[in-house]
Amino acid sequence: MKYLGKYAVAVFFALSMLVMAGCAAPDKQQTVGAYIDDSTITARVKATILDDAELRVSEINVETFDGVVQLSGFVSSETAINRAVRVTQNVEGVKSVKNDMQLK
Repeated sequence: MKYLGKYAVAVFFALSMLVMAGCAAPDKQQTVGAYIDDSTITARVKATILDDAELRVSEINVETFDGVVQLSGFVSSETAINRAVRVTQNVEGVKSVKNDMQLK
């Protein structure tokens, strides 16, 4: 009977540790400030693409996470892909560009 109490405490402690580990924030979660920064970068990239006469903003999707901008979508030429990447790299706050654009 003496050992039953010790086992119960050990099981309770182990379950408590599992519950606390489950409450930890995932690696892919951002703070509110980082989310706002990424939203600002996304808006700047979209505005820059919109201002460029050679690019169509409707063809290019822009997503940002921790300053890394992902460009995706279907564009009409290899020149447009290269131009979009180059224009995006020059936007303030962009750390790197991931190019997932494809030709139509």
